[in-house]
Amino acid sequence: MTSTAQAQKSGAGTAHPDHLGHVIFIAAAAAMGGFLFGYDSSVINGAVEAIRGRYDIGSAALAQVIAIALIGCAIGAATAGRIADRIGRIRCMQISAVLFTVSAVGSALPFALWDLAFWRIVGGFAIGMASVIGPAYIAEVAPPAYRGRLGSFQQAAIVIGIAVSQLVNWGLLNAAGGDQRGKLMGLEAWQVMLGVMVIPAVLYGLLSFAIPESPRFLISVGKHERAREILAEVEGDKIDLDARVSEIEHAMNSEHKSTFKDLLGGSFFFKPIVWVGIGLSVFQQFVGINVAFYYSSTLWQSVGVDPTDSFLYSFTTSIINIVGTVIAMIFVDRVGRRPLALIGSVGMVIGLALEAWAFSFDLVDGKLPAAQGWTALIAAHVFVLFFALSWGVVVWVFLGEMFPNRIRAAALGVAASAQWIANWAITASFPSLADWNLSATYVIYTVFAALSIPFVLKYVKETKGKALEEMG
Repeated sequence: MTSTAQAQKSGAGTAHPDHLGHVIFIAAAAAMGGFLFGYDSSVINGAVEAIRGRYDIGSAALAQVIAIALIGCAIGAATAGRIADRIGRIRCMQISAVLFTVSAVGSALPFALWDLAFWRIVGGFAIGMASVIGPAYIAEVAPPAYRGRLGSFQQAAIVIGIAVSQLVNWGLLNAAGGDQRGKLMGLEAWQVMLGVMVIPAVLYGLLSFAIPESPRFLISVGKHERAREILAEVEGDKIDLDARVSEIEHAMNSEHKSTFKDLLGGSFFFKPIVWVGIGLSVFQQFVGINVAFYYSSTLWQSVGVDPTDSFLYSFTTSIINIVGTVIAMIFVDRVGRRPLALIGSVGMVIGLALEAWAFSFDLVDGKLPAAQGWTALIAAHVFVLFFALSWGVVVWVFLGEMFPNRIRAAALGVAASAQWIANWAITASFPSLADWNLSATYVIYTVFAALSIPFVLKYVKETKGKALEEMG
């Protein structure tokens, strides 16, 4: 019997949980890993200049401290799947929460630059784990009829985490009199900013004790009775639970475990479809989006904006990011992935080009001229809005859909690794590039945004409305 036929027999495809609110809570709890991802990505924004001053380091060394967390993210993401298959999804979340808590404490109380970097790597490893386990767990627990909407919780949690960290940083900076190194609770303000990460990390850990293990994992280790109980809890007791367990077992047994070798072929090492996935990941990062979240406060201060105001602008950018993400979630299944990507690319070219133009003017009394200053501020928000409503969401949707079943897992791993590497390259290079020529740096990002348009038109196929089995 095929998986489709078994799904029809069990009634899973049309199943509706008896307590939808409880299922939403489960998905939201798992998505707390995404919140940590967003929070950690952006909280360092409030500490950049203070770290530079405290340890008296140049832009290149500073960039490595900021970007080094991404190395931990890559390692955590690469190992999370195997860890989760061995000890379970919930245990993996708990390990991530513990590591993130320890990282937050260590980052807030560093005694040297090298141990701050070490704690950043530990936190990155935890974030990498959580970024993989959250979506996987939600997909495995969510009823099929609600999987898309519940799956979007992860991306929503990421952008909310970014916004909350910006707001907290702004509040702490105000409390410290606008000085990142001002005293708060016996520490410098930037240390408190990093230490506050303990709160969401502990909450994530506590929530992991309140949600059930994935039925898929339980079945894989022979705990069928517990799996039936959880399936009844999340999909309703009107489905045929025995048929549902058999369906999951059949799907797991018939899955092809893709390996790196499966990706090889074609004239340039990888199969063409794998290169398309890598291209999507690289373009998503090479437009410079993470500069807007790692360095935005530093950027605004460099063109004469007051430190406290610079944090407020960073927060408004985060709100725009949330708005754009919501727009993408509404339209990605209506207008399709390619149209959204193309609309986003055009908008990003305009926003980035205007920023490059504004930053090309000389500072007057330490500030950009008024017209150029307002242009830079508005253009930055335009850029983030168009990224969020397109490439921020669409790339992850494409990567989950575009690969044939036989190579999906391995190809997604390669594309995700390319994304982390590209993220690191942009994050590590920005301070030195900005010191060289800020306007030229934004010209580079503009060029990549422009190149993404012919890339999508020529190489990326629409996946809207197609079954996963049709890919290939």
